[in-house]
Amino acid sequence: MSPVLGEAELRKLLMDTNNEFKRLAAEHQSYDKQLEQLSCRHYLTDEEKIQEVMLKKKKLMLKDQMYSIVQKYRREMESASGS
Repeated sequence: MSPVLGEAELRKLLMDTNNEFKRLAAEHQSYDKQLEQLSCRHYLTDEEKIQEVMLKKKKLMLKDQMYSIVQKYRREMESASGS
């Protein structure tokens, strides 16, 4: 029976082995940087406020997709070790 991977170890493994997970993580990081740039401003225009909301929604969607991949991989590992 293989040792159970922690969340951080599993995410690192997926970053190294799963291209889709790596792409989603890179996109998530890109949105995070854009949000950080917006947060440095003292005042946001209406357009920037809309952009901020959209970026947050996109980031959350990516996070959900990454979580689904983690859960799927974890289930596959558990079923493989239980066989």
